[in-house]
Amino acid sequence: MRKGLEQQLKEIQVRLDEAEAAALKGGKKVIAKLEQRVRELETELDGEQRRYQESNKNMQKADRRVRELQFQVDEDKKNFERLQDLIDKLQNKLKFQKKQIEEAEEVANTNLQKYKQLTHQLEDAEERADSAENSLSKMRAKSRSSASVAPAGLQTSASAAVMRSPSRSRNTDF
Repeated sequence: MRKGLEQQLKEIQVRLDEAEAAALKGGKKVIAKLEQRVRELETELDGEQRRYQESNKNMQKADRRVRELQFQVDEDKKNFERLQDLIDKLQNKLKFQKKQIEEAEEVANTNLQKYKQLTHQLEDAEERADSAENSLSKMRAKSRSSASVAPAGLQTSASAAVMRSPSRSRNTDF
């Protein structure tokens, strides 16, 4: 019995060693699988971290670009407002100048009408003056011819006044 028990003990010991070896071997496989999984997860984590950093960089670039564009939009808006103000001022100035032009044209038309009227009056006055000069010349000629017929010193006062009056000069300055 002792031998049977020792034999059993040896068999159990062998089985235990085999079980331990199998457990160690199986544990090593599990550990190897787990280590492999850890390496895969670390690789994945590294990839995700790189993608996160790249995304973060891209987001910062996009934020910077958005700020630049917003600044540009604000500047464009300010420039537009300045230009709009300038346009409004220029339009008001243009309206004022058009009004001044219209008023100047009215004054010019009025002055042109006055000029034409005065020119017409001058022409009429010149015609009357020419007619008066012609009449005066005829009267002088008549007076001379009658003076040569009448005795000296008997000239009428009217003919003497006509003879003493200076000839009329034309003044065209208005």
